[in-house]
Amino acid sequence: MKVVATNKKAFHDFSMVETFEAGINLVGCEVKSLRKGELNLKDGYVTVHEGQLILKNVYVKPYDKGGYSNVDPTRDRRLLMHKQEIMRLLGKVKEKGFSIVPLKVYFEGSLAKVEIALAKGKHLYDKRDSIAKKDVERQQQRDIHEALKGRF
Repeated sequence: MKVVATNKKAFHDFSMVETFEAGINLVGCEVKSLRKGELNLKDGYVTVHEGQLILKNVYVKPYDKGGYSNVDPTRDRRLLMHKQEIMRLLGKVKEKGFSIVPLKVYFEGSLAKVEIALAKGKHLYDKRDSIAKKDVERQQQRDIHEALKGRF
């Protein structure tokens, strides 16, 4: 599994409830750009339109040797999942505060996959709390490293 891009902002802004794997419908030049790692998930989100999952606002850089076959870099891309999973996600999204966000794009063999998550938005105090926890963990790791450094 080769990870192309991850959405770090999603982990900061949302708390993940459940994750899913979906295929992504791409054009040939987009696949080549993905293999080079030229993708931005930062502002991306997923909507349900007419029973299909649509990945919106994800930037895939046009392939430099693509020419006329390049498409719009921020076009809507269809995600491929089973109908039952889509309907279950749709039911959850209708609840207050839930969203579907893309977490990472990766290749599984020759197939491009997107890991999406059913997420609930964090409040400002939740974001501050998670930042404080990360700082404490980072400081503990530094202390352990310094303590072990003196032994060897």
